[in-house]
Parts: sequence; structure tokens; C-alpha cells
Amino acid sequence: MTIDDCREIEFPRMIDPEGSLTFIESERHIPFALKRIFYIYDVPTGESRGAHAHKELQQVLICLSGSFDVSIDDGARRREVRMHRPWKGLYVPRMIWARIVNFDPGSVCLVLASEYYSEADYFREYRDYLDARSGGA
Repeated sequence: MTIDDCREIEFPRMIDPEGSLTFIESERHIPFALKRIFYIYDVPTGESRGAHAHKELQQVLICLSGSFDVSIDDGARRREVRMHRPWKGLYVPRMIWARIVNFDPGSVCLVLASEYYSEADYFREYRDYLDARSGGA
């Protein structure tokens, strides 16, 4: 996997004078069966979240409110993606290092995950991640 495998996903939107609605269906709008949902909020100014990669888990990150940047890294290249639309998500496949930064006050990040939580699935140290990418682990 490389950062080229990360991509924006635009979800269906129903726009109405009474308010908009976006829906997401497992394996239809996201490229995996949904096993876990969590959200990140109340992140203090200047702090970041994430800073890890997964061995198997795939995820889609969605900015429900506010805005933030997602730094994606495949060990060779890195780029940042600005998230600020609740009808758009960022697909992050397995073996991509991701870090969420530059949270605006009041931002909420929804994460859709392909696997149940397992600490064994994480690379929490960047050096360990790079070793695995190069075949060392």
C-alpha cells in the first residue's frame, strides 16, 4: 500500500431546506465491512491524534464538524489532506501511517473501521513501521 491508495470518498447527500442528510452503507459506500465506529473530539489546540499504522485494519475518516488535516505516510512519501466536509471521507488502507493534526476548536472526527480493536494490529513506533515496510518485521 502507498499513499496513492488513500482516496477521498464522497458519500450520498440529500440536501433539503430543513437540513442535509448523508448516509453510509457498509461495503457499498466504504470498501470494507464495518466492524467498529468511534469518534474523536475535544482535542486541545496544538495536539494531534493517531500517529500510528495498522497491520490489517482499514479505515475511513470523516470530519463531522470543524476541520483538521490528516497526514498520510507510506514510508517513502507523505502528504496532508484537509478534512472539512461531512459528506466526504478519507479512505486509509492498511500499512499507511496516519496522523490527525491542526484540529479547529469544536472539530469532530468520525472513524469507520474494518476490524474490532486489537492492540496487536498497531504499529505505534514509526521505526517499527518502517522496518515492517522494508520487510524487516
